[in-house]
Amino acid sequence: MAKAATQPVLFVLSVDTEEQWDWSGPFPQKNFNVSNVEQLPAFQEICASSGIKPTYFVDYAVAESQQCSQILKQILATEQAEIGAHLHPWCNPPYFGDTDEASSHVVNLPVEQVRQKLQSLVTLLSEKFGQAPKAFRTGRWGIDANVMQLLVEQGFTVDSSVYPYYKNEYFSCHGAPELPYWPDLSNPLLAANQQHIFELPITAGFNWHNQQLANRVHQCLSHPWINWCHLIGLAWHTKLLRKTYLSPELSSLTDMQNLVDVRMRNGVPVLHVFLHSSSLVDNPNSLVGNNNAFHYLTSTLQELFAYVQDRYDVKCCTISEASLLLNKAL
Repeated sequence: MAKAATQPVLFVLSVDTEEQWDWSGPFPQKNFNVSNVEQLPAFQEICASSGIKPTYFVDYAVAESQQCSQILKQILATEQAEIGAHLHPWCNPPYFGDTDEASSHVVNLPVEQVRQKLQSLVTLLSEKFGQAPKAFRTGRWGIDANVMQLLVEQGFTVDSSVYPYYKNEYFSCHGAPELPYWPDLSNPLLAANQQHIFELPITAGFNWHNQQLANRVHQCLSHPWINWCHLIGLAWHTKLLRKTYLSPELSSLTDMQNLVDVRMRNGVPVLHVFLHSSSLVDNPNSLVGNNNAFHYLTSTLQELFAYVQDRYDVKCCTISEASLLLNKAL
């Protein structure tokens, strides 16, 4: 098939590298199960065979494990991956009491608590991997001015906490640019002219060419006043309107392929796929479940990449590499 793109599109894969646990129970502060990290060498080999260069956003529970940190050090030594920072408040010291649903989101914590937790995480990652992380993602998504300012203070150069077209009762990313941008440090959901830290959201969108119109319609159909009649579900099942995230955990291969084509027709410079390391093992609390999760995720990822590679000129890179390349093109 003739390739449709005249300019390369950057292909980025990020992996939230974290503990697995029973989400129906309390947020854990000790005795973490990080056995999923044992899957990463095989996962990295599969990625390397396609030329994909993952960014592993590593949280405190994983980094403090000697076995896990050794696995990640060996992956980092291949120079085909990057280690970023991932802040889960419940497993990242210092502790300030039990974590509930609201405080599990970094943006809902007092700024001083975030500062201390972030410093602790950066120190540990620097000690374990011999270099300070440059890329960051909040646990459970979302970003605000306080967190962004702390990232700048800690020397981070790229953030990936924006989850496009999404909001819940604890945070919102509605209104944020869907493409990479320099965020306003006083309101990271707006673009600005500062050049201290870059924002590289994951790829999401709708099966319409006009993404903003699709988002407005989706929000209207999702409004509580009319949600009782399940119009959003009807729109999904009839394929009249679908919101898709570029993640094999959340979306089918067909939907992701369609999203790629829609976004490429809109001229996006980067395709950003994401998943969680905890989903690489069979467990009832993962987004994939108990049906040979590792094979499903890796085979779907390979098929998606092959689809993109067949149709477009692709360059694989880590998040920090993508940030540098995108800014050279600006």
